[in-house]
Amino acid sequence: MTTESKNILLAGDGTMRAEQRMDMSNRHGLIAGATGTGKTVTLQVLAEGFARAGVPVFAVDVKGDLSGISQPGRPHKEIDRRVNLLGLSDYKASPHPTLFWDIFGERGHPVRTTISEMGPDILAALLDLNETQTGILYACFAIADDEGLLLLDLKDLRSLLAFMSDNAKALRGEYGNISSASVGAIQRRLLVLEAQGGELLFGEPAIALKDLMQKDFSGIGVVSLLDAEQLVRESPKLYAAFLLWLLSELFEELPEAGDLEQPKIVLFFDEAHLLFKDMPKGLLEKVEQVFRLIRSKAVGIYLITQSPLDVPENVLGQMGMKIQHALRAFTPKDQRAIRAVAAGFRNDTGVDVVGTITNLGLGEALVSSLNEDGAPTSVVAGTVPPPQAQIGPIDDVTRAKAIADSPMSGRYETEIDRDSAFELLAARTEAAAQRAEREAAEEAKEKQEQAAQKEAERQARKQRQRSGGSRRQSAGEAFVKSTLRSVGRSLGSRLVRGILGSLLK
Repeated sequence: MTTESKNILLAGDGTMRAEQRMDMSNRHGLIAGATGTGKTVTLQVLAEGFARAGVPVFAVDVKGDLSGISQPGRPHKEIDRRVNLLGLSDYKASPHPTLFWDIFGERGHPVRTTISEMGPDILAALLDLNETQTGILYACFAIADDEGLLLLDLKDLRSLLAFMSDNAKALRGEYGNISSASVGAIQRRLLVLEAQGGELLFGEPAIALKDLMQKDFSGIGVVSLLDAEQLVRESPKLYAAFLLWLLSELFEELPEAGDLEQPKIVLFFDEAHLLFKDMPKGLLEKVEQVFRLIRSKAVGIYLITQSPLDVPENVLGQMGMKIQHALRAFTPKDQRAIRAVAAGFRNDTGVDVVGTITNLGLGEALVSSLNEDGAPTSVVAGTVPPPQAQIGPIDDVTRAKAIADSPMSGRYETEIDRDSAFELLAARTEAAAQRAEREAAEEAKEKQEQAAQKEAERQARKQRQRSGGSRRQSAGEAFVKSTLRSVGRSLGSRLVRGILGSLLK
């Protein structure tokens, strides 16, 4: 399957071989082809090759088929044919260390991140916000930072948005106009997101990148599989947002590494067209920049999709490795797409790329990678080698046992709900209500005492008038009136401090 230099065999025909150089594997790659042409098996071959070389792998399992990577391969005549065709004398059926993850927490360990970590750019794209609503979301994050409020889950974000709406006038000077209608629109989008599984994604404990970048005791890279069958079906935008967040976290947290002998981690994103579908132009430009710059962090990204044209041109241009399975030319549009795909290959040997693309069989592909100078190799048509692990999904019992025996078992299953924006804003609201109630009671008491004093003075005047006595206050009367005035001034001072404190917070 690999040479002594650990390069990964991508395809061959018995005389020619196409390999993926480990030292060029941070230059990204693309696996494309129509449904049923063998893309998933090719993905598995690459993932196994990286894992055996000691590179941690993160892969999205859209159909459940990749779970077989955790079990040894089974004998099959097609495997024997490919082994003999490619001369794989060292082929051996073997499993690979695998961790199972699932945002819904049903078919793997729960995967969570926080609202703060997701950030306003990706979140705005996830919620499909317009420019005005995106501006309010940015203001929301700015207020959270300024006020020291943690945005961990959806209820934190909802409570802060409600706070902004209730205090829009006070916040306008520093954070701009906060429209109640726009806040309401964001709140409604959050309800939809919650129904699609967003409530499960956002929270703590958030997944640690180090848990996705592990090797086993023998130095083999651990394969982390994100079960995304339900996620892609029910919430494709949430799927795309999570993958973009993962890229962002890797880019921000990993140090510069330059060109290494092999990557620190490789990522396989199936159904890659969902990453870029309806993406705002500004966010797309940032994603393109991350694809370009993350190579210096020794991270390789491999996209799997039906057609290369599903990937933005600026991203496609950064794909160093290209594996093209068969495409179908049923319509003039399909034919134009095939010609465009063929034009993207370097072809020094005169291969009929256009004709070959439509006639490739199952497990056959056109392949180009990078040579030692970083230049594309001439396209090779060949057969993809067989995986060493099981092809196809594992059963639920085997999966459940693997999850129970996992070193991650128990680390993420119990959700933590520490004090964050929701709790702190609720506490502030309660404290403000208690303070207002207390100040209202003190003000009522003061008014009552003042009224009683006035009534006492009135009765005293009447008494003096009836008795004809002196109108001068007694020393005791003067003391009581002076004390009441002092108490009134003190209560007024506390009330002013309370109002100013509330406004300043």
